[in-house]
Amino acid sequence: MTSKRKREDAILDAARECIEAFGVRRTTLTDVARRAGVSRPTVYRHWPDISSLVGDLLTRELRAVFAGCALPSNAAPARERLIKQCAGTVRTLWGHPLFNRFVETETDVLATYVFHRLGSSQHAALELIRAEIAAGQEDGSVREGDPDELARLVLLTAQSVTTSRRLVEDTLSDERLLDGLGRLLDGYLRPPEASR
Repeated sequence: MTSKRKREDAILDAARECIEAFGVRRTTLTDVARRAGVSRPTVYRHWPDISSLVGDLLTRELRAVFAGCALPSNAAPARERLIKQCAGTVRTLWGHPLFNRFVETETDVLATYVFHRLGSSQHAALELIRAEIAAGQEDGSVREGDPDELARLVLLTAQSVTTSRRLVEDTLSDERLLDGLGRLLDGYLRPPEASR
């Protein structure tokens, strides 16, 4: 790993610590530089403002979650594999301190990615979902249809369950909610002839 990459990771690590401790609104690039042990201009060379730093931090963290929840291509038929990966990602995010900080106190930041536009991490998720859908269409475990369209609905469903857990905690345990997510995705992706 190059020294530039190490320095960027150290800055992102410092940003994560600051945000987990104080939130986005109370974190400045100066705070991040101090915690990372670098000069302010060093941080500004990579990120012009806190929003761009937060975006890169979220992308890095979510890509790591996606990689940690990936299953080998021979683990199961693609539909089953995709459903397990979605449930694993949701479960991991529920326990992720940074993600929880955003859900608890930084909902305005999340709102951008829930209501207005897709971020880099969502595009990364779509690539992974699309690939599994294409594999499932090849192995016969996923119904026909435009893989991009199918991937978008899978992402929206998993994202909703991830961010809206509180809305059902009075009636559904985490396990039942994940089971429901699996059933929704299975019903949506299963070929018609496999439903009989």
